[in-house]
Amino acid sequence: MSAGCKQCRGVTRCGRFSFALFLLASMELRFFAMTTTTSSVPNPRRAVLTGWGRYPLSESDVYRPDRISELRAVVTGNSSSLIARGAGRAYGDAALNDQNRVVDLTRLNRMLSFDPTSGLLRCEAGVTIAELIDVFLPRGFFPPVTPGTRFVTLGGSVAADVHGKNHHRDSSLAAHVTSFDLMVASGEVLRCSREENSSLFWATVGGMGLTGVILELELRMRRVESAYLEGELIRVGNVDAAIEAFERTEAQYGYSVAWIDCNSGKSKLGRSVLNLGNFATLDALPQNLAQNPLSTMPKLSPIVPFDFPGFAQNSLSVRAFNAAIYATHREKPHTIFDWESFFYPLDSIRHWNRIYGKRGFVQYQCVWPLDESRTGLVEVLEAIARSRRGSFLTVLKKFGAQDGMLSFPMPGYTLALDFPVADGLLEFLDTLDAMVLKRGGRVYLAKDARMAPETFRAMYPNLKNWQAAKAVADPDNRFSSSLSRRLGMCPA
Repeated sequence: MSAGCKQCRGVTRCGRFSFALFLLASMELRFFAMTTTTSSVPNPRRAVLTGWGRYPLSESDVYRPDRISELRAVVTGNSSSLIARGAGRAYGDAALNDQNRVVDLTRLNRMLSFDPTSGLLRCEAGVTIAELIDVFLPRGFFPPVTPGTRFVTLGGSVAADVHGKNHHRDSSLAAHVTSFDLMVASGEVLRCSREENSSLFWATVGGMGLTGVILELELRMRRVESAYLEGELIRVGNVDAAIEAFERTEAQYGYSVAWIDCNSGKSKLGRSVLNLGNFATLDALPQNLAQNPLSTMPKLSPIVPFDFPGFAQNSLSVRAFNAAIYATHREKPHTIFDWESFFYPLDSIRHWNRIYGKRGFVQYQCVWPLDESRTGLVEVLEAIARSRRGSFLTVLKKFGAQDGMLSFPMPGYTLALDFPVADGLLEFLDTLDAMVLKRGGRVYLAKDARMAPETFRAMYPNLKNWQAAKAVADPDNRFSSSLSRRLGMCPA
């Protein structure tokens, strides 16, 4: 634990921060005690699980250990397959293991140490990004990469190698993780980094939890001066103008994302609203915000109280929603966003997945290489418009470089869409797969619930290298999931 309070200015702040460090040190001692005791296998509960898309459903024995010794007993104490699960925010079946075992890691959520000089945080895998923000944003630090929801665990985020609105500049989460401890099938704990067990490091990053259970990790947090972003809002009339705006502003803004209308056709195909920004410095804030620049006051969060009926999701309602979004967003050449509305607009609506009804929805996210992105986008958007299966929420981002063996991003543009589960949907998504694959693209495993194994193998050329690394850590394929079996990821 770093005694970083020497860097504080002012007795009050220093005392408060020293107390926080004392609490973190106490957690570290508690963690050490837990790892040195033996424990029997905790009793599981039988439960029906699903991802955030609520499709598909899965029944499993769920274990919820709060000690590393209990977790080791679960991993080694039964021959049936096992998959780790965090907050359950993966959309498809990556954290499901139908008729087998699931281990819930949300109790292993202790923050172990933090060095405010370097920004290095060590914590357990069950810590969520929301918890990081609650603790560290008031102290001037923010997660280096965050997906579109903060209610995800860090272990799950590493397993999916999540990306954010800054991928074009800062890559995915793995670029900011210096190391992690991984419990493999034998119960042994291996330290993995770029220098130590490096093949296992890159197989675990984006490996969907199939190499072992991430216990704790070291992450470099980003120093910020405020909880606000300074940027602009740009409204463009079609997909070509959207790409031009991304390219024109890429060097200026570290964070960029576009809502895109997937229902308009012809000259309006792909009309978009872009949100662009950088974390604001103190000098850039208006006086009323500069007085408390790191405020994280919670907002009122409305709740969707029940499942919407199936007929609420139809081509007319989706078209009307998209038209309203485009009409109500005006260009703002200079604006200030608060962190919550910029990064997590959907988090402000609790249980928003109920909008899609009891049958749930499938989120489809694909990426194309840079030189194929424009053509690929047009093909997919035109196919969606013809199908009349419009998406309420469609997001466009630009990706940069990537390293993980099974990581999703590649340099190019990525499109994410939500489709309510309905007759013929899966077959329609197969046609989108073929379009994406033809252009050298791929589909995101953390959001997949239906891709065919042959499509997966064609989209992920590093699969054999990943399988070789997995075989070393898990020779008997103890770690398995509904996703891995559906896609044939693991050798027989």
